[in-house]
Amino acid sequence: QVQLVESGGGLVQAGGSLTLSCAASGSGFSINDMGWYRQARGKQRDLVATITRGGTTNYSDSVKGRFTISRNSAKDTVYLQMNSLKPEDTAVYYCKTFRPWDASYEFWGQGTQVTVSS
Repeated sequence: QVQLVESGGGLVQAGGSLTLSCAASGSGFSINDMGWYRQARGKQRDLVATITRGGTTNYSDSVKGRFTISRNSAKDTVYLQMNSLKPEDTAVYYCKTFRPWDASYEFWGQGTQVTVSS
């Protein structure tokens, strides 16, 4: 079993920066892929970025060049550095851990609110 706890959300002006953290507890984290997703009010949850256990990253087009995902396996933590924030980045951000070879294995955090004011 894995538990994920996000932190670092808040209110920021457009053009500003925030760094989200997701701390994992439990076993097996080091072999898992990790991802950040977001859900704006009234919309579906969308992929923001993922990082494999080997460090390969993938980003949605809407955040490419502005956001950076990274992980510290020694601390069982994944980060999302968000720069040049826009009002349309406003959403609840969720952390997920998963294993691509096992569709039944996935765990979500509780989410952290990011609000970008214009």
